[in-house]
Amino acid sequence: MTRSTFFASTRRAFVAGALGASLGWALLGRRGQAQQRTRTGGKRPPADHCVILTMNGGMAQTDTFDPKPGTRNAGPLAAIDTAAPGLRFSELLPRLAGEARELAVIRSMVTSEGAHERARYLLHTGYAPSGTVRHPDLGALVAQGKHDEEFDLPAYVAVGGGGLGAGVLGVGYEPFRVADPRQPVENLSYAPGVNALRWQRRRKLLTILERRFLRRHPGEETRGHTQVYERADRLMHAAEVEAFSLAREPSGLREAYGQNPFGQGCLLARRLVEAGVPAVEVQLGGWDTHQDNFTRNRELAAMLDAGLASLLHDLRERDLLRKTLVLVLSEFGRTPGINANEGRDHWTRGWSVVLAGGPVRGGQAVGATGRDGTQGVERPVCVPDLFASIFRALGIDPARVNETPNGRPIRAVDAGGKVVGELFA
Repeated sequence: MTRSTFFASTRRAFVAGALGASLGWALLGRRGQAQQRTRTGGKRPPADHCVILTMNGGMAQTDTFDPKPGTRNAGPLAAIDTAAPGLRFSELLPRLAGEARELAVIRSMVTSEGAHERARYLLHTGYAPSGTVRHPDLGALVAQGKHDEEFDLPAYVAVGGGGLGAGVLGVGYEPFRVADPRQPVENLSYAPGVNALRWQRRRKLLTILERRFLRRHPGEETRGHTQVYERADRLMHAAEVEAFSLAREPSGLREAYGQNPFGQGCLLARRLVEAGVPAVEVQLGGWDTHQDNFTRNRELAAMLDAGLASLLHDLRERDLLRKTLVLVLSEFGRTPGINANEGRDHWTRGWSVVLAGGPVRGGQAVGATGRDGTQGVERPVCVPDLFASIFRALGIDPARVNETPNGRPIRAVDAGGKVVGELFA
């Protein structure tokens, strides 16, 4: 049996069975705020937290944040005015229209990646896929830049299937995954038949075995495994673990967010930010609307509208929005034109992403896509530009270098990425 096989089978089997829990995730916290007091160049300091809302499948910009009223491409949807003069949204986003003063919409995103898997990788990591390198995703990079070793909650939480993972950063920055925020999070309490005393005995035995194994098989993989379980133990006994329980929230507030996984994920994100977690990703899937686009988008946009609007309001009421960067991201957009199946296909030449909070200046649109969305892109923004802007908003060094296992240096943000200055003007 090889070392890796032994590590993958024997160790996992022992821990899952004997310890009474299975917690394969990273537990890092945020770095002390004193280390992040660099300025963004504007009047407001960088954000301490980042909430990433991922619209998986490719959100239709024409039906959300870049409507084309009075054109054939608008379909049956109207555009509505917002709280920000001159900024209009689709009628499917009435609550977000009221929050538009907080939102900066980049309407001119461009990419060369039109296939879901490759485009999703680029959106999450800032790099095109490479067969030899697993780049860390945005949440892991934020966790690396903001963590505090003394903080007991995870530095990065992925809700509803989001998050590509830590890549070359290693197990220490893998996300803690919450499948459905409406359900109690698994493995945060003792297993049936295990009390505090039995837990302590098993932890002591595990520690002995870990040390023996580490002496025989030293390496990053082994040390990372040990670190995960040490921090898992800390989380299970931390007072802050209550941040994962939505049962403590008023029923009216839960209704406002929407009684669906995405809406409740946004509420969980607020609770985690309030508790000090640096990075949270919440995924809303189903946007790949090649067919029946308008019926499906009414359902999807309603969830986005309620979840995001409630999150922004909630963060602002708690004086957390100025400390939190909120992102709405999609791997690409959808064609302005409507196909024969009443759907929209993949579109890489002018789609929308949204930023809010922290030092971002809301109430504006950056870039444009013409009267009906097909005339070309004004002020194009690529994904590395977006990443450079996100890192500026968070006060994290984009030139930070991480290394692959074979020693190859990789910048946190591609050197070609340029900050979108309008976001901070």
